[in-house]
Amino acid sequence: MSPIVKRKGEKFTLPSKYLLFILTILCTVLMLFTFATDLLDKPLGSIVGYVLIPFEKGIGEAGSWLSGRKDQLAQIKTLLEENQSLKEQVALLTEENTLLQQDKYELNKLRQLFELDEQYEEYHKVGARIISRDSGNWYSAFIIDKGTEQGLQEDMNVIAGGGLVGRISSVGPNWARVTAIISDNANVSGMTLATEDNLIVSGSLKGMNEGVIYFSKLVDSKGAVQAGDKIVTSDISDKFLPGILIGYVLTVSNDNNNLTKSGSLIPAVDFEHLSEVLVITDQKQTIEEK
Repeated sequence: MSPIVKRKGEKFTLPSKYLLFILTILCTVLMLFTFATDLLDKPLGSIVGYVLIPFEKGIGEAGSWLSGRKDQLAQIKTLLEENQSLKEQVALLTEENTLLQQDKYELNKLRQLFELDEQYEEYHKVGARIISRDSGNWYSAFIIDKGTEQGLQEDMNVIAGGGLVGRISSVGPNWARVTAIISDNANVSGMTLATEDNLIVSGSLKGMNEGVIYFSKLVDSKGAVQAGDKIVTSDISDKFLPGILIGYVLTVSNDNNNLTKSGSLIPAVDFEHLSEVLVITDQKQTIEEK
C-alpha cells in the first residue's frame, strides 16, 4: 500500500520527506518566476513599504532618542561632578573667608590695643583675654586669663577700646576678676579735662540700657562744662591712675542745692563688646611712693 494512501477510516497524512520535497519544488518555481518576471515586484514592494518603512522609522527614532538620552545622561553626570566640585570650592572659600574675617577682627582689636598702649605709654601693661563674664548684656564684671603668675595684683587698672574699663577686684594664679566702672557699686573720682573740675562718676547698669552712666558733685560755677567734654580719672583718685579717659559728657543739670551739678556721660569703652584688655601693672600707690 502506498505510504500516502491510508486505510478507510484513517486520517490523511503526508510524510515529512514528501512535504519537504513539495515545498522545495514550490520555492524553486517561485524563484524562477520572480527572476523571469516583475509581476510580484510591485505588490511585494508595496507590502515591504507598508511594513518595513514604519518599522525602520520607529527604530531610527528610538535610536535617536536613546542617543540623545545617552548624551543627556553624560551631561548630567558632568554637571553633577562640576556641582560637587563647586560645592567643595564654596565650602573652602567660606571657611577661608571666615578665617580672614576672624583675622581681620583680631587685627582690629590688636590695633586698638596698640593705639591704646601708645596713648598711655608712660604705664607698663600686660595684655589679657576675657574668658568669662557675669550674666547680663554688659561686661560689668568678668574674668581674664592672667593672674599673679604674670604679676597682676588687686586694684590694678584695666583699659580697652577708648579708655578705662575698671580695676582688678580679686586675683588668682592664672586668672583675675575685673569690676567695671559701669557696675552699680562702682565709683570713680574724675575730672573734666577742659576745666579740671572734679566730680564723681557712678556706675549704673540701668543707665547702660540707654548707653550712659552718671556723674555728680561737679562744681562748675562758671558753667564751662558742656556736652562733649572729656571726663578723665583725677589726680585725687585713690585707686585709679590719673588721666585715663572715662567718657564724654552728654547732659548737665543743676542740683537742688544750686552748688553742684549732675549729669550723664557716654563711656569711652564699648561695654557690650569686649574680648581683650590691657592691665596697667603700675599702681597708684606705687607711683605716689616713687
